[in-house]
Amino acid sequence: MQDFPQSMKAYEAWLKQALGGVVDRSGFTRKRKKMAEGPFPFLRGTYWRYAETLLVDCPEIAKAPPILAVGDIHAENFGTWRDAEGRLVWGVNDFDEAARMPYAADLVRLATSLVLAGHESTRGVKTVCRALLAGYREGLDDPQPIVIESDYGWLRKAVMRRRGERKAFWEKIAGLPSGRPPAGWREALAASMPEPRLPMTIGPRLAGTGSLGRPRYVAVATWRGGPVVREAKALVPSGWSLVHKPRDTTLNLNTIAGGAYRAPDPHYGETNGVLVRRLSPNNRKIEVETGLAVMLSPRLIHLMGRDLAACHAGDTARTGAVRKHAATLEVAVLAAWVEAAKARVMDDHAAFMAALARRSKTAQKRK
Repeated sequence: MQDFPQSMKAYEAWLKQALGGVVDRSGFTRKRKKMAEGPFPFLRGTYWRYAETLLVDCPEIAKAPPILAVGDIHAENFGTWRDAEGRLVWGVNDFDEAARMPYAADLVRLATSLVLAGHESTRGVKTVCRALLAGYREGLDDPQPIVIESDYGWLRKAVMRRRGERKAFWEKIAGLPSGRPPAGWREALAASMPEPRLPMTIGPRLAGTGSLGRPRYVAVATWRGGPVVREAKALVPSGWSLVHKPRDTTLNLNTIAGGAYRAPDPHYGETNGVLVRRLSPNNRKIEVETGLAVMLSPRLIHLMGRDLAACHAGDTARTGAVRKHAATLEVAVLAAWVEAAKARVMDDHAAFMAALARRSKTAQKRK
């Protein structure tokens, strides 16, 4: 298996080819800077590497039943949106890397991200795994979305934006530069607006971590007294498929996001290889920098497990086998897998930082 710098170089070459040569080089630069900040953002930016290494480090996971899974699941991959009935819903909000894989791959990645986010100072590995596995089993037994419109007051309080934050959101949108999106994207953005032929201002946007480098554009229009915002982002086949089934180029985003046990965002979906979603102050996630205590609380980890199970349960033909296997999965076994995944991230991050240092030293010599 390639070392990390070689793996990253190969992945970025594949990504450029998959996108027809249309990449955002400033996004690649920002991605490297974010990955250098620590193991957690590094994990966020390297899903393809997780797909490469998980079954090498934890070969027994390959025996777990397969299911249509999230793939790039992590602690910051949960947020809020308004469903078709206007209810405030919380749960997994990004499905770019969805693919069929052993169900435990999602559990291990999510638990690993929580451990890395907290640096193990607040919750131990087994504590995270125990809460996550309990929520996951409960969610498989009774799959349903997490609607926080009237219940979960503590969670609603944690995710609702204050007035200043809402103002900052709109100021950030207003400050985006203008630019020309790839062919066909204007039509996709226009079709997602509340009315056809609305005048739109369109410009590029840098956001996220794992998808940095892919083109991403935002369209802003005025509709019935106020602004509305839509975002379009380029999609490529899942990193899991790239490693384990390279001929499978299926985009599974719509299938899992709109599953039977979810209350999906009606403005979130893929068309012709482009993801379009609504941006709004109501779409908010708990972030490591500002909400770590809430994120690492057993009750939120439990809910993460429940919502992940609701995503998996949409693959109804395979849910029974997954439920049976998960019922016998020991916390100690899951924790051992997480420890192995964490060790890989730490080693790869060290190799990445060493490569950056060598590159910086070479650049200084050339000066």
